[in-house]
Amino acid sequence: MVAQLTTAELEGTAERELGASEWWQVEQRHIDLFAEATGDHQWIHVDPERAAKGPFGGTIAHGYLSLSLLPALLDDLIDVPDARIGINYGIDRIRFTSPVPSGSRVRVKAKLLSGERKGEGVLYKVGVEVEIEGAERPALVGEVLYLAIP
Repeated sequence: MVAQLTTAELEGTAERELGASEWWQVEQRHIDLFAEATGDHQWIHVDPERAAKGPFGGTIAHGYLSLSLLPALLDDLIDVPDARIGINYGIDRIRFTSPVPSGSRVRVKAKLLSGERKGEGVLYKVGVEVEIEGAERPALVGEVLYLAIP
């Protein structure tokens, strides 16, 4: 269920669980496209034959690919209907805690941590944990910042 919060409601908000997004499958084509876009063609990401003999038993997603999924995954959890624009504002902390094998499904569990006035908008912090279906450890954990401008 998507939490609908206005910028006024975000400002000064108390911690609030947002829940978990839908699952999203990380396919090899996503990994390859990310490698092409970033120039990061390390074999653990893009060479299935070599990666099969490597430390992860197959190709894995780039950590920054997992991070880049956050805005789309968070769309399942929070909406600021009066924002004319939402901006990725930054990262307070991120740790990549487990590799994401090609073909895995991931989702984000999130918690709204805080919101404060920033210029004409509201800067809000979200605690995130990207889960890998069937894995004990999450792919990443951390806190990200977004700016909603009404």
